[in-house]
Amino acid sequence: MVERYIDLSGFYDRTGLQPLKEQILDATAEYQGHYKRVYRCLGAAGELRRDLNELLADESVRHKLAKRAAGIISRELKKPGGSGQESQRFLSAVTHQGLVTLWETVEAQANRVYELADSYGLAHDLLNPILTAALAAGHRAIVCPDPMAPDRLAHLIFPDLSLAFVTSAGEAPWPHHAYRRLRLDAMADAEACRANRPRLRFTRKVAAALVDEGVTALTQAKQAHDRLEQLYNPHVDFGGVTTLADQLADQVLALNRI
Repeated sequence: MVERYIDLSGFYDRTGLQPLKEQILDATAEYQGHYKRVYRCLGAAGELRRDLNELLADESVRHKLAKRAAGIISRELKKPGGSGQESQRFLSAVTHQGLVTLWETVEAQANRVYELADSYGLAHDLLNPILTAALAAGHRAIVCPDPMAPDRLAHLIFPDLSLAFVTSAGEAPWPHHAYRRLRLDAMADAEACRANRPRLRFTRKVAAALVDEGVTALTQAKQAHDRLEQLYNPHVDFGGVTTLADQLADQVLALNRI
């Protein structure tokens, strides 16, 4: 047996909670309703950003990005590593406080940071071959997806090389001096940019408005969740929960000693 369920229901004072049933159900429904709106808004914003990328990143643009990636690989990944390992972490997230990026995580693990100035979602096509080459060379990689499009790369960190690549955009710019700064926007299809200026303005404006609306809905969801906690907390035996957690931690640590 490698897993089991932990039943925490015994720590609830059901008698005390019973009179609060309708309030709990209302707060839960409100909380869930706000989250549905969050997913719809952020999903729509993500689709608009993908549309922007497809409009400006044709085969010739991807070829330029691949060529630039090849130069970086030749320059930065000469030294072979050990066994290539990949771990995935979200460095950025959309929260009730807006878009949050933990830049201090990058600072703690990399002295050399490539800043990728990117408004059109081009960074993925540059980062993907770099990641592939780094793993093949045996380097450890921390892979950070785009929170709006988790199938696409936004940042890469190679702790063993003290090297990182970060996507820097208007809503989340890299706040420090960069080892090198690459203007990926300049690599977008210039003719497509000129021919589609109104569409680009509209798409970026609407996508930003959708993200703002998603943030508002997240704030409302948090407020509903806070009310739910206020209803539950006086009727939960947190001391019992802590004791159980300590017991489980001891059991897990004992397994590691076997």
